[in-house]
Amino acid sequence: MAIEKVIEQIVTGFGYDLVEIQRSAGGLLRVTIDYPWEHNMPPSSDRLITVEDCEKVTRQLQFSLEVDGVQYSRLEVSSPGIDRPLRNEKDFKRFVGSEIDLTLREPIGLAANGQVSALRKKFRGTLEHVDVNEVEPADAPDGSHWQIVWSDAPPVKPGVRISKKRAPQPVQVLGFRLNEVREARLAPIVNFKGRNS
Repeated sequence: MAIEKVIEQIVTGFGYDLVEIQRSAGGLLRVTIDYPWEHNMPPSSDRLITVEDCEKVTRQLQFSLEVDGVQYSRLEVSSPGIDRPLRNEKDFKRFVGSEIDLTLREPIGLAANGQVSALRKKFRGTLEHVDVNEVEPADAPDGSHWQIVWSDAPPVKPGVRISKKRAPQPVQVLGFRLNEVREARLAPIVNFKGRNS
């Protein structure tokens, strides 16, 4: 059985989702796990992976990989972190409304109509899901249509006044399908003010 299947069976057997498997040339085997998510769960109910969760999966993986004769020098099981990758439609649905970093497979080309560099492939903005009923069926043959909303305005630095004379940067929207995405991750934005009460 392929190593990916072995790892996935163990991770899902404990009730977690397998987010990512990475193997490095130095023999490091990195497994990223998360709690499963259901579409009816409110965003605030997301549980966080703990050290105990990682230890439990690590012990079982070490045993199973040794039995299967898998060669690796070091095993690392961890949570997805603040820059969690978005791998499938379920991940995209889970993080609608979140700030993401999106890299397309191909530059947007002429579709930008001069609003954005035609060679641009990377964007940071808010992920939105477009209801299929709101778009033409030809525009969403796979049943899902996504968009990222952003502004190229520089971030406001604390204590710096913004001139009222300067015209604000326009808000821009780019529609995309999942098969056009090379990589998508949650934008690693840290709030040092603490949690909102």
